[in-house]
Amino acid sequence: RFGKKQIKSTYLISETDFTACHNQSYVNQYDLLKGLKKGGTFLFNCQWKAEELEGKLPAGMKKYLAENNIEFYIIDATDIAQEIGLGNRINMIMQAAFFKLSKVIPLDDAVKYIKDAIEKTYGKKGEKIVNMNYEAVDRGIDALEKVKIPDSWKDAVETADVVEAQEPDYIKNILRVVNRQEGDTIPVSAFVGAEDGTFPQGTAAYEKRGIAVNVPEWQSDNCIQCNQCSYVCPHAAIRPILLDKDEAGGAPQDFGTIQAKGKGMDGFKYRIQISTLDCTGCGNCAEVCPAKEKALVMKPLSSQEKEIKNWKFAESVSVKDNIMSDDTVKGSQFKKPLFEFSGACAGCGETPYAKLITQLYGERMIIANATGCSSIWGGSAPSAPYTTNSKGQGPAWANSLFEDNAEYGFGIASGVKQIRNKIEDYFKGLSEMNIDGSIKEAIIEWISSREDAQASREASEKLLELFKSSFKDSKADAIRNKVLELKDYLVKKSVWVFGGDGWAYDIGYGGLDHVLASGEDINVMVYDTEVYSNTGGQASKSTPMGAVAKFAASGKKTKKKDLGLMAMTYGYVYVAQIAMGASQRQTLKAIREAESYKGPSIIIAYSPCINHGIKIGMGKAQLRQKQAVESGYWHLYRYNPVLKDDGSNPFILDSKEPKESFRDFLMGEVRYASLTKTFPEIAEELFSKAAEDAKEKYEKYKAMAQQ
Repeated sequence: RFGKKQIKSTYLISETDFTACHNQSYVNQYDLLKGLKKGGTFLFNCQWKAEELEGKLPAGMKKYLAENNIEFYIIDATDIAQEIGLGNRINMIMQAAFFKLSKVIPLDDAVKYIKDAIEKTYGKKGEKIVNMNYEAVDRGIDALEKVKIPDSWKDAVETADVVEAQEPDYIKNILRVVNRQEGDTIPVSAFVGAEDGTFPQGTAAYEKRGIAVNVPEWQSDNCIQCNQCSYVCPHAAIRPILLDKDEAGGAPQDFGTIQAKGKGMDGFKYRIQISTLDCTGCGNCAEVCPAKEKALVMKPLSSQEKEIKNWKFAESVSVKDNIMSDDTVKGSQFKKPLFEFSGACAGCGETPYAKLITQLYGERMIIANATGCSSIWGGSAPSAPYTTNSKGQGPAWANSLFEDNAEYGFGIASGVKQIRNKIEDYFKGLSEMNIDGSIKEAIIEWISSREDAQASREASEKLLELFKSSFKDSKADAIRNKVLELKDYLVKKSVWVFGGDGWAYDIGYGGLDHVLASGEDINVMVYDTEVYSNTGGQASKSTPMGAVAKFAASGKKTKKKDLGLMAMTYGYVYVAQIAMGASQRQTLKAIREAESYKGPSIIIAYSPCINHGIKIGMGKAQLRQKQAVESGYWHLYRYNPVLKDDGSNPFILDSKEPKESFRDFLMGEVRYASLTKTFPEIAEELFSKAAEDAKEKYEKYKAMAQQ
């Protein structure tokens, strides 16, 4: 709102003179023109040419533009930003275009005010940054193109969306409506049957946001079939596909495949498939590709439309997760991710860990989640990225508070244990009855293997097959029915507690310590971004010395709390510190060891975040993890109490001696580099002390590994 007098009233705008859309994919997701006045102005950032709009815009939008005499302008701010060097930052371009079109103040005044603000905001970052933003203003004014609206648009008619009509009621009546920001129109009756607050799983797969500017294109001739691209993808939008002879024969014409490599792969074709509409375009997949010539090349989203059809076909191909063991990076990626298409930031450092854990244990997994970023990417209603496999099995996920999530997870683990104890009591009672000997044998097998995931699965399958028929004994059948009611608990559950460093190091630490001390078989995953990422970037006890954050504007003066070392003091807690980009194998090994350990485990995972201000961008998040370890900023280790049983040292230091510059690593992030400009007199002192502390920590770990 603009006016000649100060506007003090705070209220939403229901009618506008000017509306802008900054992402072309939104035309099919929102009613963008709702409330735009007759004769108003609509500014649309798109990579489409004016002549392409006829086939790209929905009929309702075209009709509204024509009937209401809207002044319609387009601009390709996306390409302009990339040409200038701003990446995907288009706001300055669009802001300049707004002032030219809206005329709320004289254009020359607007340009002066904007450029003065640019100098004030970015001056300390150097002349290059300032000039890029100056150019963005000038290009935003000059690149506008007015669209002549044809009279035929007044008669535009929507064609029936057959696919959307076949969608589940929840998607049509709730998810789509909320995503259009029309949730207030949903009647209470739409939630009948969901009074307990549960949401269906896998609903994120219906959103198809299409927000990426560039997406990866697979270069089959260069591919070495390592599956690392899939391993690191934060959104599970890129996957290796194995096709048998029949599936390959029925593939679309442009669904290119190559012969699968590896033991047992002779009869299969291989393909890397990208869901372009779910990809956020971060580029980490292309970055980690180890092929001599990259097997993934980033291309404009608009050039990859054929992959929409190819993805749909890939979804129909059966998952081949039993061909290769999941104890390797390559083998783990043939398992379906049961966490996909979340709303996490592009290049998120947290979600690749969550995705991997669901690939390994998702079908029998229960997650207690602490409030934080993992709440947002894990369960932003009505979207649910946790999903199910072909058998309808997937992670059960629920969120709790900062201060009590570890206890919440402990309660879940204790409850599961009690239910399974009750099942064992039922089985023992059945064993004393007059039932078939094969059932008694299967019961004995289950009781002896109930704490082993694979063995309990095999025993459970045998029992369920035997339990299909009546026992012809009313008392035995009554117990049989009680067991069937609890059948989801027959297979050993994998209970996980997820949360960030604000929870684990700070607000929830007391409860976390209590749970680790309990000795309960429970797994804790700490996504360590070293800052309260979700709530605005406040410092936590995980924030390292010298880092700038809220409540630490002049750099944090104390060193980071060593949560892992504290947990090791119990002697019976499995502890690991990992960084996927530094060692994919160590990450996988640590997760597998932690889950298989019969007791409490905690994994602390280094997670690059947009709050770090990574200068090379979040598309290099995996590389930053590698640099963190090579510079001695972050250390990889595993503390496995099982090793003490045979007299071995339980502590294994997986990091090599740091060889890269610690200071250069710090200067690669704004959270450190900015301190040299705002408080140069104390920056070097803090950085030197931080480097000394990091070296001291490594020497301590090295000494522990040599005991």
